[in-house]
Parts: sequence; C-alpha cells; structure tokens
Amino acid sequence: MYSWGDDTSDWAKPGAYSYGDSGKEKRDEAAARAREAGPRTYGGREPNMKIVDPKKHIESHSKNPLIIAVDVTGSMARWPAEIFDRLPLLYSTLAQYRPDLEVSFAAIGDAAVDRWPLQVTQFANGFDLEQLLKGIHGEGGGGDAPESYGLFAWWVKHHVAVPNASRPFLVVFGDITMHEKIPAPQIAHFLGDDDVQDANAISTWNDVARTWNTWFLRRPGGKPNDTVDQQWGRAIGEQQVVHMDDEQRAVDYAMGLIARSWGHFGDFKSNMAARQDQKKIADLERRLDAIPRVLVCPSCAAPIPKSAHGRFVCTFCSATVEL
Repeated sequence: MYSWGDDTSDWAKPGAYSYGDSGKEKRDEAAARAREAGPRTYGGREPNMKIVDPKKHIESHSKNPLIIAVDVTGSMARWPAEIFDRLPLLYSTLAQYRPDLEVSFAAIGDAAVDRWPLQVTQFANGFDLEQLLKGIHGEGGGGDAPESYGLFAWWVKHHVAVPNASRPFLVVFGDITMHEKIPAPQIAHFLGDDDVQDANAISTWNDVARTWNTWFLRRPGGKPNDTVDQQWGRAIGEQQVVHMDDEQRAVDYAMGLIARSWGHFGDFKSNMAARQDQKKIADLERRLDAIPRVLVCPSCAAPIPKSAHGRFVCTFCSATVEL
C-alpha cells in the first residue's frame, strides 16, 4: 500500500520522483498521523453511517473540491479498496498542484435492493480522508443491470455546495447503465428529502454537469458506443465517457485527467514513471490524448458534444453557440 508523506520507498523505483514543496506541510502532517495510527486497514461488514449517511448536506469553500464516486456493486465492489490503497498517492500528487484540494468520496449501489445504496463522506484533506474512507462498505448490488447513479446525481445537485469553485471535477468509476427514473420514495427514504416527485436521472445529471466537470471512467470490457456509452453520453456529454484499458490504473486515469486540465501532466508522467513501466505510461497517455479537448458553452460552461458543428443549441441552457 502507498504510504503518506514524501516517502517513496514502497514505489517500484524508490527515489525516482520527488514531490514539490507545495503541499509539503500537509503531507508531513499526514505522515506523522499515519505513524501514530499504525498499519492501514480497509473493510467492514457494514458502513459507518455516522460518517457516510447521505442525508447530510456537505459544503466545501475550496476553489478545488473533488468528488470521487465508485460503483460498488458486483464485480465493481473491490474498487473502493483499490482507491484506498492509492489514496495517499492520489491526494499527495494532486494537492501539490492545488494545495487547497478537498475530496469527498461516494459509494454507489442499487436502491432497489441494497440497504445502503449511497454512502458519502464530507469534504476533507490530508489524513482525514483515510479515516472517512474507512466508513464505506461495498454492499454488492442486485441482479439487474442498471444501478442508482441517478440517486447519487440527485444528492450532488441538492446536498452539495461548492460556492467558490468553477466547474470542479467529479469522477465516477463504473461499468453499467443507470435507472432512468429516480423514484420519490427512494429520495425520501435514503436522502431524507420530503415533498419531492419522481425525477429523471438523465436530466438530473445534465444539471450536475453544469456545475461539475463530470467524467465517467468505464471499467475495461465494454464496447464503444453501446447502450452504456449512449446513456452516459446523454447524461454528461459523450466526450466525458472514457473507456479504460487497465482496471489497475483506474486512479491514474483520474489523476491524469485532472493533472492535464490543471497544466501539470508532465509532472504526473514523471510521478507515474517512478511507479510503472513505460508501456503503461504510453498506454494511458494515448488514451487521454484520444479525448478531445472539451468545448464548453460560453453561457453555462456545459460540455458541447464532439459531434456538434455549425450552429449548436446548448441542451443545458438553450444558448446558441456558433462552432
């Protein structure tokens, strides 16, 4: 497991990468707390609802909040552990680019069958993230293909406030379609929101994508432009759906996307070179390079589909954009 702080002795090439001065104080604090806490552990038979109850409302005053959501149903259930393993790496790498980085984690299940279909944490930074992530439990989901991604989108839209941020990143790791209806009884029972009606998951994601730079990082194995791609394309923009080549590099995909957007992709490649062979770096760079630079609506900053041309009417705010 990756360790907190500047120690890279557990990397494939120890000492081949050095973190910058930015964020060092927070990394040193996290390393000290990690030493006091002892060996890292993850898992449990049920979530700690004092930590992950989705009925709460959360807020970040950072200019750089980040939400990482993971489908924890079926074969996806091991991904929280993969992310937990790489948590120090993820935070330490990105926080040196934006020291005010704050992260919230979410686990997504199936509200039709799960006892805890949505689990979410407060925004936090440093070693506090590790304590929060321990509260999440992957329950497993049901037998039907769609999952409750829409319930999560509702929570983001109505329970999350980021007043100082401008389209911060929201990354969803998943592999399947969503239930297109968000039933009002589920919203009331799991999120505690009363006096609501059934909602449409696609339009709810449309609303979320106006505020959040939203990405769906898809588990390897899916076919391009299948029903999963098409549905998520309608929800967040087709160029925001990324097929991953290597499931073990899931966190690297997320970090690479963010580092590229923040203008630090060169440093990120150096970081990855100290942990992976050159082929894996080349494969990830090839995949990210295949993602077109995102055009956004000048009125609402929503993504414009890569297939759009000529005069385009934004599906989010109805503004007309000349391309």
